[in-house]
Amino acid sequence: MDLGLNGKTALVTGGTRGVGRGIVLKLARSGVDVITCHKQESDAAASLARELKEIGGRHQVVRADLADPEQVAELVGECRQRFGRLDLIVNNAGVINHVPYGKLSFEDWQRTLATNVTAVHLVIQNALPLLGEGSSVVSIGSKSIDAGIPLRAHYTATKAALVGLNRSLAREFGPKGIRFNILSLGVMRTEAMDAMPAEQREAMTKRYTEKIALGRFGTTEEAGDAVLWLASDLSRYVTGAVVPVDGGIG
Repeated sequence: MDLGLNGKTALVTGGTRGVGRGIVLKLARSGVDVITCHKQESDAAASLARELKEIGGRHQVVRADLADPEQVAELVGECRQRFGRLDLIVNNAGVINHVPYGKLSFEDWQRTLATNVTAVHLVIQNALPLLGEGSSVVSIGSKSIDAGIPLRAHYTATKAALVGLNRSLAREFGPKGIRFNILSLGVMRTEAMDAMPAEQREAMTKRYTEKIALGRFGTTEEAGDAVLWLASDLSRYVTGAVVPVDGGIG
């Protein structure tokens, strides 16, 4: 099915691993020109650049620390220079760790807030001149804001903050035809999960799949499919929404 995305332009933050990588590749294979970023040089970044070159298109993988406002401005400037506009932004970059709340350091709290919330704000604000009628901004959220997961209070708080930001921006920029939505992801299978020791992976699989209506984890490709929908005209009347992509987890 042709979604009319050929020739569109996108910025995807944190696109070299996991869900972000799945989204980048899905967009590129659908004819979207993609700029994505990573914080540190890695084999994952290099392999993604090679894969995008094989797909073809005006793609670029750049290094940027989104906790640094100047580097965010440079990243968006790269989009301006190469594309002149942005049809899609996917705010995917984020950090997560597991810390008992009583032992959560101020530095850890600040780092999580800076990457998961402030960076999203900075990317959107810097990119406003590149957005126009029909542009779509998608932020990757989490089902954890409904469940409330122990040891993740700081992470959950940042994902909840994105919901409020999203709804306010949808209202403010709706008259200009710019849409803002959130994908609320459940448990997705990524290379990080595959790298777990077999016993740990099997225990995690059993624990979570019993709670998921579809009886399995999601894939990064399925997250990419949801982004394609929000990038296309099929979702042209959808804004300010939190769209669950969670397999019916309860």
